[in-house]
Amino acid sequence: MTKELKGKHFLSCDDWTKEELDVVFDTSFELKEQFRNEVPHLHLPHKTLFMIFFEQSTRTRNSMEAGMTQLGGHAHDLTSDKMQLSHGESPKDTAIILSRMGHGIASRNCFYGIGYDYLNEMAEHSTKPVMSLQDDIYHPFQGLADLMTIFEQFGKNLKGLKVTVSWAYADTHSKPLSVPQTQALLFPRFGIDLTIVHPEEFPLSKNIIERANKRAEEGGGSLKIVNDMDEAFEGAQIVIPKNWGGFGAYGVQEYLDNEDKCKKEMKENLEKYKSWICDERRIKLADKNVKLMHALPADRGHEVTNEIIDNPDISVVFDEAENRLHTAKAIMALTM
Repeated sequence: MTKELKGKHFLSCDDWTKEELDVVFDTSFELKEQFRNEVPHLHLPHKTLFMIFFEQSTRTRNSMEAGMTQLGGHAHDLTSDKMQLSHGESPKDTAIILSRMGHGIASRNCFYGIGYDYLNEMAEHSTKPVMSLQDDIYHPFQGLADLMTIFEQFGKNLKGLKVTVSWAYADTHSKPLSVPQTQALLFPRFGIDLTIVHPEEFPLSKNIIERANKRAEEGGGSLKIVNDMDEAFEGAQIVIPKNWGGFGAYGVQEYLDNEDKCKKEMKENLEKYKSWICDERRIKLADKNVKLMHALPADRGHEVTNEIIDNPDISVVFDEAENRLHTAKAIMALTM
């Protein structure tokens, strides 16, 4: 295992060079093959990862904890209510203490205008690598698993591949912008022609889109933003229907100062777009060999119909979910 990335924080895929990410993917595929063949790969014997979750998690929590076990180490599953965080302990002090006791810190904090700043402050004061398990801006582990899955389906040369990331209706909760924003920054760097479609009231953050356009120029891909779901599905080789909240329509301070008003507006806007669903009619607009991806959990019957997500000829969502394990192990093995 290379030592070149040891100690490097993983707060965003955008903080890593394409060459560094190539090392991550090579490692991920190697670890996946060893996992399938039950070949031991104890790269982190007796090492400790501290995981701090401010929200619920299935794939992220289990990929990290199972991954640490398979690498020979141990993950502490922490929640903020069981720590002095609930009494106001600062991210700085938490990071200093935990980095003296273990070998890595990972945290999920998706509160809008707070999450990334919290993780970034921990990274500034930790002597060990800090990893984002999702925040209000980025979800880097999901981005890695997404791209690994695309490599498996279409090969390493993705130049000209047509991928559509679509806003879709869901009524569970106002989901963070972090998944589509990570995809917007990451996919075009590898040559993908990415279309992002959303209602006008549900944009991504302006500064992220500006940076994503630069990444597309550097990587040879492209980025297009449209507001018509049917148009975006036409000819797409991969479709990713995913709900996100309307946070991008507000500045961070505007939202924090008027949170109740903004939430009310988002809910009112949401109800106007119940027809934004990935169903049989829309999937027929895409390429005949189209693949469906989704970070999960999917809001079945709202974001995507059962007949599409359960179709083994179309859906690769469970391959994508499994790849959360292998990419997580790669990052931990390389940085810890």
